[in-house]
Amino acid sequence: MAKFLLGLICGVVVCVLGFFLLLFLIARAFRETPPAIAENSVLELQLSGSIPERPPVEVPFGALGEHPSPTVTGVWMLLRKAAADARIKAVVLEPESLGVGWGKLEEFRSGLEQFRKSGKPLYAFLKTPGSREYYLATAASRIYLAPTDWINVKGMRVELMYFKKTLDKIGVDVQVEHAGKYKDFGDMFTRSAMSPETSEVMNGVLDSLFTNLVAHIAEGRKLQPDAVRALVDRGPFLADFALEQHLVDALGYEDQMFEAVRKNLNSGEIHKVSTAKYMKIPPDSLGLEGRRRIAIVVGDGSITRGGADDDGVSESGITEEGFNKMLRRIQRDTTIQGVVVRVDSPGGDAVASDAIWREMNLLSKRKPVVISMSDTAASGGYYMAMTGDPIVAYPGTLTGSIGVVFGKPNLHGLYDKLGITKDMLARGKFAAIDSDYRDLTPVELAKLREGIDANYRAFVDRVAQARRRTFAQVEPLAQGRVWLGTQARERGLVDEIGGLDRAIQLVKQKAHIPAPENVAIVMYPARRSILDVLFGRSSDAALESRLRQLLKAWPPDAWTGGGLLRLMPYTVDVH
Repeated sequence: MAKFLLGLICGVVVCVLGFFLLLFLIARAFRETPPAIAENSVLELQLSGSIPERPPVEVPFGALGEHPSPTVTGVWMLLRKAAADARIKAVVLEPESLGVGWGKLEEFRSGLEQFRKSGKPLYAFLKTPGSREYYLATAASRIYLAPTDWINVKGMRVELMYFKKTLDKIGVDVQVEHAGKYKDFGDMFTRSAMSPETSEVMNGVLDSLFTNLVAHIAEGRKLQPDAVRALVDRGPFLADFALEQHLVDALGYEDQMFEAVRKNLNSGEIHKVSTAKYMKIPPDSLGLEGRRRIAIVVGDGSITRGGADDDGVSESGITEEGFNKMLRRIQRDTTIQGVVVRVDSPGGDAVASDAIWREMNLLSKRKPVVISMSDTAASGGYYMAMTGDPIVAYPGTLTGSIGVVFGKPNLHGLYDKLGITKDMLARGKFAAIDSDYRDLTPVELAKLREGIDANYRAFVDRVAQARRRTFAQVEPLAQGRVWLGTQARERGLVDEIGGLDRAIQLVKQKAHIPAPENVAIVMYPARRSILDVLFGRSSDAALESRLRQLLKAWPPDAWTGGGLLRLMPYTVDVH
């Protein structure tokens, strides 16, 4: 018995010591010194997957921490550093399987064009590129493709999925009410094909994005737009044909491309620097940070109310509680001279959107603010930006969708098929308005319309006030219609076309900071370490986080909460 107790005590002591040793090693790993960059280096800019707006969790220790995912702001800073760093002689762009929207792509391409203005060469090596990857590569001075590879550029398409016939088979009816004829969120449940309004909007989106793609390919490859359109109709392209049509500059493998880079630089042996390694180089070591500080606060994902313990660092989208706490911290921080609010959201809960709008306006009264729209800033994502401050969007940003929607399923038919019955007792005229066992009565529908219409009028009023226009001028542009950034700019819904560079220029003007002066960029939320996760700074469970990723455009807690939604009517993924 004594030996057992002794062994148990020793085991507990070893576990405790091991745990604290692990924490010490993790903390030490996060305090590691910046890596050494050799002279005559070439930066490999590897971009793949869905590059996020907010920083992901940092994981230390060798291979586990070898490839931290860059953010959109991180890529922007990476290219600024490479342009200023005398040790970096060139950049090799390697895009692959990108899952980002056309707003972010325009940010990256603009950054690549800015890098080229430094006089340093930019090369691109492609691996079976689609339209997204090839769009970025056309910013390079030379494009390489493997001899047996191909370019999968063949135009663009939009596909929307509808579940009406499936729901009919299982006895489910969904009632959807909305303000604005284009606010067709819920059509997937009530229709089996696009409405005329949806078709009108989607054709406009495709036309604008395709024209933009053709124009940039033509500019980058020194071709005529009509010639590019004719070429796209012949895609995809095998390597030999792509070379023949001047879509690429050379065919070769990656090692051959780097050998060509070495010869063109004519400066001896070159050293490759990975994206992950160069991300660790602090901007101030290259003189890119000044004394004054600008905050970039990221609102990424669907808008929900959140819980009281939400601190704004979780990955559950934009929560009213957490996002507003971040805004209040920025308000109180006297070292912050200006704020860029970066929005990438299709909207969500109407009440949460309004609460965030209020806090955004309070921030605007305390500090200079500029809104920077990413891939999407629509419905509640557009509503929260109505502070009257300058709004900067990309040509391909999805924005607007000024409207309100409510949806309720009737599962009576499904319950019948399953042999389930409900017997209801109620007190109050509208007590059963959100019951899933019957449709709305005409009286209930009128009551619901009253709330939807009032919410819609409030939305249009907010936009009119912020955009310094009348209700009558804004309402025809509302109706729940989604606009691209260029279309929104023409209609006065945004102020300028541009990205992070332009947003920072504008906030510096508002803060009376001279244009040539470098500023320090402070990210909100900051990058989180594994220690933050272990000690509960994020309240997300793994399953919930995964569910939100799968249903990010239709937040389950907003959709099933029975409230009004300021939510974009669909997810647009243009291939």
